[in-house]
Amino acid sequence: MTGDLGFQALEPLREAMGARFINAGVAEQNMITVAAGLARSGLRPWAYSIAPFIYARPFEQIRNDVCQHRLPVRLVGNGGGFAYGVMGGTHHALEDYGVLLCLAHMRAFVPAFDADVWAMVDALQTLAGPAYLRLGRSEQPRDWPVPPYAPWRRLLPGERATLLVVGPLVGGIVALLRDLAPADRPDLWALCELPIDELPGAFLDSVARSQHLVVVEEHGARGGAGELIARELLLRGHAPARFSHQHARGYPSGRYGSQSFHRVECGIDAESVVRPLLGAERRS
Repeated sequence: MTGDLGFQALEPLREAMGARFINAGVAEQNMITVAAGLARSGLRPWAYSIAPFIYARPFEQIRNDVCQHRLPVRLVGNGGGFAYGVMGGTHHALEDYGVLLCLAHMRAFVPAFDADVWAMVDALQTLAGPAYLRLGRSEQPRDWPVPPYAPWRRLLPGERATLLVVGPLVGGIVALLRDLAPADRPDLWALCELPIDELPGAFLDSVARSQHLVVVEEHGARGGAGELIARELLLRGHAPARFSHQHARGYPSGRYGSQSFHRVECGIDAESVVRPLLGAERRS
């Protein structure tokens, strides 16, 4: 199902699915209610739109029709974070998974690379309850093989701080760190599924060794991965000596620009994230 979006993207899907492809029009609230009805009848509907139009506009229908009945509706939001750039705040998704994860039974999937989407689609086909898939533009460096998909992945081993990144902005960070020696770079991890059900032993070992955890996400601080991880670490007695959270800060200058512009302004571009975590000789 699409809310009349996906031009020059969804046409092959429409042709392949025939009558199973439904353009619900610019009526996102109705689309979610219809999706809930289809799920109630035993189907597994997917509903697609630009991210704020799939989670913010029909929020009441997601809460009441989908989540309260634990129905297997898949919400697909395109353009997570600042991806829609100069189109402005109406098209940005800075609180999407934080808001949705407040709802019963909801899970969020945030691919870091193109290949992750395939693995997530397979998992979503059999997931019992509702889910949100947050899409963005893959920033995978050239000639760098992506490790096999997992909700938690160590992308580059390092001996400095533990760096945990949510979403595709991790690609630019990989590009800056990949050629450095492990002794000069942070231990880089990608997190792709929320909420947090477990903290992998290798990740906990990294945090215990470094005693400095840095969480980076193109999402607001409230309800974001940083808050979720800090809570879990405190509850389980694994809090590090230092905790840093770099996140979307809205619009400090009051202006709109490209996704890159907003990332720089919020300090979540790759250079701003990486530079403080390198050895002194690298910073100079």
